[in-house]
Amino acid sequence: MKQATTVTIVNQKGLHARASVKLAELAETFQCDINLSNQNTTASAKNVLQLMMLAASKGTPLNLVCEGHDAETAKLAVIQLIENRFDETS
Repeated sequence: MKQATTVTIVNQKGLHARASVKLAELAETFQCDINLSNQNTTASAKNVLQLMMLAASKGTPLNLVCEGHDAETAKLAVIQLIENRFDETS
């Protein structure tokens, strides 16, 4: 089952290295495919370098697409991580 939604990067530093690692570690816990894309680039959420290539700063909207067995659960977990600012304090 395919789950798609738009998410907005809300943490101050954007989708930088530490945030990308946290997202990739979370994505790896799911069986489904998880992809994020902006207007020009699509990245696997399981690949840190691809995530960083999105160059998503604060306020950047991204299309989140989860497809597979646990897509709904994965979508909710990724949204929560992003909304929680990747658990960053600043």
